[in-house]
Amino acid sequence: MRVLTTSFLFLAAGLAPIATAEDDLAKQLANPVSSLISVPIQNNFDFGFGPGDGTRFIANLQPVIPITLNEDWNLISRTILPVIDQTGIALDDSADASGLGDTVQSFFFSPASSDPIWGLGPVFLFPTATDSLLGSEKWGIGPTGVVLKQSGPWTYGMLANHLWDIGGDDNRGPVNATFLQPFCSYITPSKTTFTLNSETTYDWNSEQWNVPVNFIVSQLVTFGSQPVQFFGGAHYYLETPEGGPEWGVRFGLTLLFPKG
Repeated sequence: MRVLTTSFLFLAAGLAPIATAEDDLAKQLANPVSSLISVPIQNNFDFGFGPGDGTRFIANLQPVIPITLNEDWNLISRTILPVIDQTGIALDDSADASGLGDTVQSFFFSPASSDPIWGLGPVFLFPTATDSLLGSEKWGIGPTGVVLKQSGPWTYGMLANHLWDIGGDDNRGPVNATFLQPFCSYITPSKTTFTLNSETTYDWNSEQWNVPVNFIVSQLVTFGSQPVQFFGGAHYYLETPEGGPEWGVRFGLTLLFPKG
């Protein structure tokens, strides 16, 4: 096990915080099942892979689309489509690859009003990888859920899912993995958000953990009438499978489309 020692300071220089009338947007962004259309573009660089001290870049396109079912229930669609480039992971170039990865699609059925806030539904794995090195070549399905509490400037909770394969290339290994994402965030009066979370995966086939801990700083601003959240941070891997990365950085932006 490694000790977390990473920190990162993110500044949106020259950009004014958004107006008080839109203050609620920062709180909605901290809620994975809020009724807010958002399109995060998340860029991740990871370093220290394998004997070649390789690197991997992943750009995740993660649209979140809420659908009002009736007065009492919402359906939240959350998609993760990764674009991947990895180099130097092996001593030769046999592991080098670029292209799309597998898509993870989640649906949360969530009450329009509840305390704590929660959502449950299915999660799907689609084999959209354009290179066999970048995906599982398996179709998958399983349950997903989230529960969180918002109290003043604080938001804390847990998102989780589990995926089993239900088809695909018989020559590839099975998918049987649990994902756990505990999170805690604090929003300042200037709408700067500090977030600490983990994106832990446990592979039940190999009995291996992958445990990155992320520290992220976000700032909500407006360009004209368009609200945007910029974010940046770093992560350190407390535990990885053999040959996994040691540390990485994350940065990007989230486009927001409030209802009304």
